[in-house]
Amino acid sequence: MTENGADGGDDGSAADAATDPLADEDLYRVLGPDGSPLPDATVPDLSDERFRAIYRDLVVTRRFDERAVSLQRQGRLGTYAPCAGQEGSAVGSAHALADDDLISYQYREHGAVVVRDLLDAYLPYWMGHESGTEAIAEGDVFPLNIGIAAHLPHAVGAAWAFDYRDEDRVVACHFGDGATSEGDFHEAMNFAGVFDTPTIFCCHNNGWAISVPRERQTASDTFAQKATAYGFDGVRVDGMDPLASYAVTRAAAEQARGDGGDDSAAGDSLDDDPRPTLIEFVEYRFGAHTTADDPSAYRDPDDVDPWRALDPLDRMEAFLRETGRIDDAGVAAIHDEADEVVADAIDFAESVAAEPSDMFEDAYAELPAEVRHQRDELLAAVEEHGEDAFLREE
Repeated sequence: MTENGADGGDDGSAADAATDPLADEDLYRVLGPDGSPLPDATVPDLSDERFRAIYRDLVVTRRFDERAVSLQRQGRLGTYAPCAGQEGSAVGSAHALADDDLISYQYREHGAVVVRDLLDAYLPYWMGHESGTEAIAEGDVFPLNIGIAAHLPHAVGAAWAFDYRDEDRVVACHFGDGATSEGDFHEAMNFAGVFDTPTIFCCHNNGWAISVPRERQTASDTFAQKATAYGFDGVRVDGMDPLASYAVTRAAAEQARGDGGDDSAAGDSLDDDPRPTLIEFVEYRFGAHTTADDPSAYRDPDDVDPWRALDPLDRMEAFLRETGRIDDAGVAAIHDEADEVVADAIDFAESVAAEPSDMFEDAYAELPAEVRHQRDELLAAVEEHGEDAFLREE
């Protein structure tokens, strides 16, 4: 693996900076913008099948994202958080975990759900069915958390429980850079540092906390350096590089388990004692924060173009082609599979029948009188007029 920075950007030329927004950044990378391994880079020691699986999951995630945005525009899906541009960090990090490691989800890491093969069960959530979050929990993915940073203490608590029960499991907790301004972030980091919980804090620095730019979010030079205050390591990685994201997460998982040894992705040799890690995935979202957002109101569309040179799908495909691991037929087959997987997920999600009483479940242990009255009134109306009276005409 290689690190940009003091010697970074290789020759530091203006041409490199113009075509690579991360050329002058101090972070870990494996692939250059063209998909070729950088000089002195350590490519993860994976099977050809695993390399192709990572590419397959990137393609499925991108196809899902495109279809989800389209479905929302058609009124067939609720407000949705697009992930185009950020697939590399979600897919790469999920591949680096053991199958029973817990992923604490925010709301944009759709690639992690794809890696865990949960897309069919997951999509109903975005159509208003809580069964979608219940289903991903069966695959060791915490349900979505819309409240910013509210899930971090819970993720640390789960990791602490794994340690207490001597379970060889870690928690990878995903959140955006805006979450670092919340008290929950600092409380979770402090607790993890004091009690050595097997936690990987995955901070997605995509440049914007909705419309707030990174430089107005913090006075720190980086988000990764915030880990120093809590007594453990922070590392920055090119989040649009799937292989770098894999390598750094793998090293962090080994550190969380206290496996020891030496890993160049960690920067130094790993400790034998379990320790948490904060990973700052430096990336960029190509689209809106959500489908309810208009990014043109706060950023220049031209600012997005340089980041497209780092598209994780293009880089991974180029790497596979260059190393002889895939050809035109292989690429076409994966794209066809992605179309089929996403189409099947949509068909399943749209077959889920709504149950009106479900919207009143799970918010309270015992429904307050006013809410109970609203429920009874609705159900009485449905019984009187029939469900068809409440369905929108297509």
